[in-house]
Amino acid sequence: MSARGTILLLDDERHEIAPLAAVLESDYDVYMAGSGEEAVELASLMLPDLIVLDIHMPGMDGYEVCHRLKDNPVLADVPIILMRSPDDPSAELKGLSLGAVDCIAKPLSPEVVKLRINNHIEIKRMRDELAKLAITDALTGLSNRRGLETALDRETSRLARSERPLSVIILDIDFFKRFNDRFGHTAGDRCIMMVAAALTRAMFGGEDLAARYGGEEFACVLPDTSFEEAMDMARMIQHRIEALEIPHPSSDAAPYVTVSVGVASAPCVNGAKPEWWIKEADQQLYIAKNAGRNRVSGTVFDVNRLRSTSDPFRS
Repeated sequence: MSARGTILLLDDERHEIAPLAAVLESDYDVYMAGSGEEAVELASLMLPDLIVLDIHMPGMDGYEVCHRLKDNPVLADVPIILMRSPDDPSAELKGLSLGAVDCIAKPLSPEVVKLRINNHIEIKRMRDELAKLAITDALTGLSNRRGLETALDRETSRLARSERPLSVIILDIDFFKRFNDRFGHTAGDRCIMMVAAALTRAMFGGEDLAARYGGEEFACVLPDTSFEEAMDMARMIQHRIEALEIPHPSSDAAPYVTVSVGVASAPCVNGAKPEWWIKEADQQLYIAKNAGRNRVSGTVFDVNRLRSTSDPFRS
């Protein structure tokens, strides 16, 4: 959610919605659509914080728009306020049953509607904060495993529309149990936090995500990132962590904390499963460890081969 918040208004009679848009523009970024089809397309591109739409429109009516938005996992949590005609009180029951948060009768009072919008936006902000806490690792502030899985689901679906590349990095602190045994868990937690900070500083793209995968293991999701770019990123992460020079005299890899890194890259296609990237990157991590640790191993895997072997009904 942006600092101002984004509102999408839908009404085929734009002159009827214009006064509301004028009132909202002082506090929100406001966009208007003139048809159900346009609203669904705009919502998918913008990911608005709230949508106000008219029920009674030619073509795709407000009920169908509401149904399509709620059927889209990315947009399902966006609050929807429906506008109904004054002689159709039954519309409120139907609209709320479809998942709308509110239903108001025309003619609108822009000031009253703005207050309703403010309330629903605030509720959404609080809900988003709770959702963020649920996918955040308490020690490092990175995404947790659940957040990683959510991001992979989202990105594989989004990138498959144009078969763009996705890369995943998995890294593991070398001989971390020995570190804990020698220095204690408090020092171990401090080490994990320093590694997490180095990992965060290495993230470039706005869609890149770093996560604590579990224990001393971390993962990165890199949308629109080629294999070569992901390998460069992995080596940079490796060097940044080495540069911390955290003493680790019990390590067989180096006198300071190092990491082993696995990289997996492939273009996303329809039907691709997010766990394929994790599995392939994990296999590369295993290769890096077996080769002596403190190194990077990567692969470009054949996503179409995995897709065909995982679906017995695919021709």
